[in-house]
Parts: sequence; C-alpha cells; structure tokens
Amino acid sequence: MNVRNPQEKVSFADLLNESLFGRDSIEGRVVVGTIVEIKNDKVVIDVGLKAEGRLFLNDVKTLKGSDSVAVGETLQVFVERFEDRNGEPVLSIEKAKREAVWSKLESLLESGESIEGIITGRTKGGYAVDIDGTTAFLPGSQVDLRLVKDITPLLNLKQPFKILKMDKQRNNIVVSRRAVLETVRNEAKSEIMSRLEEGMTLSGVVKNITDYGVFVDIGGIDGLLHVTDMSWKRVSLPSDLVKVGDTLNVQIIKFNRESGRISLGMKQLMKTPWEGIEQRYIIGNKYKGKIVNVTDYGAFVELEDCIEGMIYITELSWVRKNIHPSKLVTIGEEIEVIVLDVNPQKRKISLGLKQCQENPWKQFEETHPAGTKIEGIIKNITEFGIFVGVNDVLDGMVHVSDVSWHSGTKDDKSKDIQKGQKIEVIVLDVNPEKERINLGIKQLEDDPYAELTKMIDRKGDGVFVTVKEIHQAGVDVELEDGLPGFIKKGDISSDKNRQRSDAMRVGEKVEAMILGIDRGAKVVNLTIRGLEIKREKEAVEQFGTTDKEGASLGDILGLALKEKDDSEAS
Repeated sequence: MNVRNPQEKVSFADLLNESLFGRDSIEGRVVVGTIVEIKNDKVVIDVGLKAEGRLFLNDVKTLKGSDSVAVGETLQVFVERFEDRNGEPVLSIEKAKREAVWSKLESLLESGESIEGIITGRTKGGYAVDIDGTTAFLPGSQVDLRLVKDITPLLNLKQPFKILKMDKQRNNIVVSRRAVLETVRNEAKSEIMSRLEEGMTLSGVVKNITDYGVFVDIGGIDGLLHVTDMSWKRVSLPSDLVKVGDTLNVQIIKFNRESGRISLGMKQLMKTPWEGIEQRYIIGNKYKGKIVNVTDYGAFVELEDCIEGMIYITELSWVRKNIHPSKLVTIGEEIEVIVLDVNPQKRKISLGLKQCQENPWKQFEETHPAGTKIEGIIKNITEFGIFVGVNDVLDGMVHVSDVSWHSGTKDDKSKDIQKGQKIEVIVLDVNPEKERINLGIKQLEDDPYAELTKMIDRKGDGVFVTVKEIHQAGVDVELEDGLPGFIKKGDISSDKNRQRSDAMRVGEKVEAMILGIDRGAKVVNLTIRGLEIKREKEAVEQFGTTDKEGASLGDILGLALKEKDDSEAS
C-alpha cells in the first residue's frame, strides 16, 4: 500500500484528483498486484490503491500452477470495481487470465496466425473448443475440408485453429479448423503444382466418382478425369471402368495454373484407333454398324471397336423430318450407312442413313415432269400456300399466287378449298436438292386475264363500253370483248358539273379512252374526261387555224364531228 508522508501538505483538490485518476486508470483493467499478506485462505494484494484487495489462496495457487505462494510475489489481477461496501477493491484472477487470452487472440486475429485448442464437446450448430481456458465456438462447417459425420477421433486432442471472428461484449469467439487445413493444403498444392506440366504422365488414386467423370488424387491435389477421356470406346458410366481406391496411370491433358484446374486423360496413353481411319472408311462407300446411342440431334453408330460415327437428324430420313430420332432407329439395331465425311483431326465420321435408300424426290421428278396433272389430298392450308400430299410420303406446295387467277376478287373460288379435300393440281417444278415440289391450281385453266394484259399496248385508244354498275367512287363497265373496266368519278366528264356517278345509267353505252390496267384489281382503267380532252386538243390542232380563225370551240368541235360522220358515211 502507498503511504503518504504525514508532514507533506496536500490540498483537498490534489487528493480528489489523485483519487479520481487512480480510479479511472485502474477500474476494469488488468494490473500488476503484490502479495503483502497471507491470512488463512485469503491472500491480501496491493494494487496501488488506498486499500488492498483479497483473493482466495486456492485461486492464486491455480493461477500459478503451484502450491507455493509467498509474500512479495507479484501477479496479474483484474480490477472489477474500485471498491466494495467495505472500501476494498474487487479483484479477479479468472478475468485477468481471460483478458490476457483475449488480448492474445485479438493479436492472432489481426495477424491471421493459428492457435492451439482442444475440441471438448458438441454444442448447437457445432462444437466447443477450449483455448487457454477460454471457450470458443467451432461451426460444423469449419471442422474439416469435407463433411465429418463422426468427430470422435478429433475430441480432446490439441490441434491448431484459426480465429475467424471475435465479439468481446458478447464473449463470442468463432474459430475454424478447416481454414488451417486449407492453408496447409494450398501450400502443398502450390509446391506440387509448380512441378506439373501438360503432357506429364503420373500415377493417381481414385477419390470420387460422378456421372461425368472421376476425381483422381495425384499427390495431394485432385484432377478431373472426364468420362470422355477414360477410353476411346464409349463409356456410359465411369463406375463401369473404375472404383474408389483404384490406382490409375493418367496424363495431364490440360492445366490452368491460375484456377488450379487439372484435366486428366487415360485414353491418351493408349494407341489411337483413328490412325489410318481415312483408308478404312471411304467417303461414298456403304458400311454396316450398330446403333449405340440416340440423342435429340441424331444417332451414334459403332462401326468398329472404339470407332463411332454420327448420323445427324437430317440424314436419317428423306421425308420424316420433324420426329425424334428414336422413332426411326433404336439402340442395338444393325443398320447400313454411307460415309459422308471423315475428319481424323476432330475424330469425327459423318454418316447418312437415308442415302442408302432411293431418293423419293428424284424418283418423283423422273415420273412427274413439269406439266403433269395429278390428284392429291390437301394436308394443310397456310397464309402463304396450300400443302398437298402427292403420294404416300411426299407433299407439294401450291403457293398462294398459284391458287386462283381471280385471287382477291369476287370470282375467287379459293376460299372454298378445305383441308382433307381431294384436289387436282399441276406440277410446276420439282427440285430434289431443296426437296421441294411446286404445284399449281390456276394453271389447270387458261389465263382469263391474258387479253387484259394486252390492253397495255392499247393505252390511249378509244373504246366503247357498257355501264354495268354504279358506285359512289365511279362506274364499273364492260368492254366489247367482255373485259371488266372501271371509270373513276373524276374521269366521267371534263365538265365538273357532270362528274357524278348518277350522271350515267346502267346499260348505257359510252366511249372512253384506255388509261392502263390495274393488275391487282384485274380491270382496265378508263377515262371519258381524258378522251374528251384528247378530242378537243385534236380538233383545235386541226381546225383552229387559217380560215377558221375566230370560230368558237363549239363550232370547231361541231365541224370536226360532222367531218368525221361524213367520212364514216362514205
């Protein structure tokens, strides 16, 4: 205990400051105390305060790990409170020890170093670990690199742990054994990987088997032996060839130092059966094989041991396109195929099944040249055409433009065509390469608009027409040869007062001039107004000069018409 000189004059403020300073700097901290007295089962300790604190003798012995305790010895204690109701400081050896451990653990958390501990038992979600008398929590996922079902062999053994998290207020410490193992594994892995190179052959042990391959331990690190690299022959399941614990000779076929991924191969250590493949399988020749696998995109055919070719879905059948390959071939079936292509570098052989059968498209072309009339059943009707079954296996198409000469008009009969109906068609073209048959329906009849097309050459001619129907927009008429025509309301007369549809009567015969043809509406476009203007211009040119100067336009036209009538009468 500190003893002040009685002769020394000290103010009340000094005593208060000293008291407060000592309290603030000591309470809640670990300090060094000195044993000043041993009374029965208590030890009196001076920590520099006005009064001494007391601890149980057995607690002190436990802290020292010895039965020898003497006056004058020093030890670390935790000051819980500055004073109790007796005016003595409250001290704790256990808390002092825990504070020391926490300080040490905080330092290790910051540096990332490990510390030894002992797994003492199971708790909710993990295990309890004793670290220098302090209990830490070990989550179940942090016990090992892989899931451990039985932890018994790890209990009560000193082993290293890495501190993951600390919360002093909650007295919570989380540790990991897995992190230590990962560090050790990574160090060993780095050392091993520094010696690995692609193409190396080494020995490994099968650790795990999956549907897609085998994981092989090649001296502390794992490589993947994919199922396609186990044998030149097709392997359905890796477990058919190896089992866990087997020792294998493998080759490193791909190695990525950055990601640490290692791809292994077994078949690469065997002689390749693809050597000389082009001499054994000639393009265009037929060979026998067995179906060994069927997929959505085709079928695989075993031609010989370890050699397979593929029939793509489009090469299975000439006509059955939109069905699964399994509907055409079955696993184990013996078939004859033709070689379409051989690629030794990619180890691929392309095969064809349909080429071993007669091409129905070529056969149809030979028996049904362009112009042949046939009967068929309508299979489907779409917006762009009609599909017609021309025999048991082939369909042809009638394009929408080849259905009717009167498409888009009131005379169009194509709307009456129904699915399942038997119909006569004519073959327009057959293209075996594109597997296409073009058919026509309208070509069974003569083109009713052939004469209409000729009207292009008669543009500007005057013709007589008969009014058939009157509309708001104009007048439907018929030419003398029966062709349909149309006069717009604005073309009815050069006189604006007579440019009305009701200015004409059904059955009336009038003269009009040909403007051209409307291919879409399939009519001849006519104009009365244009004809009148043309005649007026011609009359002015013929009679509007020399001796007829000063005559009115009506006189000129009257004279012109009279001369025309006289010439026609003569």
